[in-house]
Amino acid sequence: MQKLLVSFSGGRTSGYMTKMLLDKYADKYEIKVVFANTGVENEATLQFVHDCDTHFGFNSVWIEGVTHPTKGDGMTHKIVTFETAARKGEPFESIIKKYGISNMESPNCSKNLKRVPIEHYMKSIGWTKWAYEVAIGIRTDEIRRVKDATDRQVVYPLVHWFPTDKQDVLDWWEEQAFDLQLLEHQGNCKTCWKKSFKKLITLHNEDSSQFDFFERMETENGHVGPEFEKYDAPRRVFFRGRTSVKMLREMAIKSANEDRRAPQQLDIYQDGGCSESCEVYTTE
Repeated sequence: MQKLLVSFSGGRTSGYMTKMLLDKYADKYEIKVVFANTGVENEATLQFVHDCDTHFGFNSVWIEGVTHPTKGDGMTHKIVTFETAARKGEPFESIIKKYGISNMESPNCSKNLKRVPIEHYMKSIGWTKWAYEVAIGIRTDEIRRVKDATDRQVVYPLVHWFPTDKQDVLDWWEEQAFDLQLLEHQGNCKTCWKKSFKKLITLHNEDSSQFDFFERMETENGHVGPEFEKYDAPRRVFFRGRTSVKMLREMAIKSANEDRRAPQQLDIYQDGGCSESCEVYTTE
């Protein structure tokens, strides 16, 4: 029987895809569902994954990336549960201390906290890299996010197997007993650097404490990264246009003072595919 890894991101689309695959393709594939926790997921995301396991029997394997500080030692994984999953950014902080802050110029978080740990887990259960396909939850209305990934054996069921758009997903979840308790702009990762400034400012105005961890990372680890071994580089910050958390807070205060509406000129970038979740293999 063919093997299929379902990379469950913790979003509505990914959850819908996983349910359809388990219902319709279990006779064709040996399916393994894996959720990689970064430590900075919204609590609602963790609850959603747990609910899918409980109500739908996903039997998701919860993993976290393990960073080894010695240079040359790659990422591994550890198994966690809903109860033991990191919630204070611990896995993310570990990779930052070794590789530096992840941003547009150095996009390493998805690779080190999702893809590599997942592949390490799959290898640990005897699934060699080329012996299985990887299902990614990209819909027909997100076709721009599909890229040539044949060398990774990536498949897009919502595009090629059972074409699905965003409205299809939302309509389906309306009929279920539970749903992901996040608004569109919130997304699974609290303050993903792929988000537009408009969304980030909205998030800050809703709960500024969401940015505390990221501000501390910039303060403590802003000069971590290979470039600092070669020359006196500017310290790393998270957001687009070399915008630090401090600068973003100032933008948010200005926005709040203007009837809590982000000035149009602040939304100078479109989102880079991070409205609901961050899919492995597609953005970095």
